[in-house]
Amino acid sequence: MRHCARPGIDAHNTDSKIRMSHTPTELAQAQLLAYNAKDLEAFVACYSEDVKVWRMPADAPSLVGREAFRDSYRKGPFAQPQVQAEVAQRIVMGNTVIDHELVHGRGDSPQQVAVVYRCRDGLIAEVYFFGAD
Repeated sequence: MRHCARPGIDAHNTDSKIRMSHTPTELAQAQLLAYNAKDLEAFVACYSEDVKVWRMPADAPSLVGREAFRDSYRKGPFAQPQVQAEVAQRIVMGNTVIDHELVHGRGDSPQQVAVVYRCRDGLIAEVYFFGAD
């Protein structure tokens, strides 16, 4: 299995596959770069085995576990090469990263979304998506 690579480090290089302690900022940026490159394995490697994803408002996660996460993204955004995400603003508070993202390629104008990444043990453990009202 590939490990989440720090931005600027080649995730395919075996020397960079050694498990590193990532900061929340590095995790958020590495998964963004992998998302835009449509590198599913590098993207999924940034997330914990028991990752939970909420699409707010929600009382329960819409996805639980890395395999369900991988399958959802394989069939969704990674099957749509035109879809790209851009960070308009990033806030970092301890182990939490909050991104205001503009998602291009899903319509005539960018889709706005706020994404909260909660990190634990060097991986993203929880994700909360908030769409624009």
